[in-house]
Amino acid sequence: AVIGLNQLYKLDKNNKVRISNFKYFIDNLNSEKYITDLEMEGQCNYAFIVIMKNSSFEKRNLIETILRENGIEFRRGLSGGGNQLRQPYFKDKGINLDNFPNVDYIHNFSWYIGNYPNLPQEKIDNLLNILNNI
Repeated sequence: AVIGLNQLYKLDKNNKVRISNFKYFIDNLNSEKYITDLEMEGQCNYAFIVIMKNSSFEKRNLIETILRENGIEFRRGLSGGGNQLRQPYFKDKGINLDNFPNVDYIHNFSWYIGNYPNLPQEKIDNLLNILNNI
């Protein structure tokens, strides 16, 4: 609580930076390779959302290898846990994963990468360069 209260006065400023960073990122991400037609109205994202346009486990693995080689931290599946229907607490619920193709697609072919208010522009450009050239 103390940390949160100490950072509250910076919230509006940090949100503006995150919004600007995210818009710049999406505007410059290769729309031939990644989904970029996201709803931006009212968003303030703590992460850069990366979703492959076409499913390919080989390409996904290559992207992850290159991100790791460049010291870029990421989480697969956008919100960290991926497809929650694949988690152990759903194991005995009789859920057919085939009924949820979009969730599974995001689970396998998307990532989130930190969007920090103090993230230098050159690091965003470097990330874009890496992703756009894979």
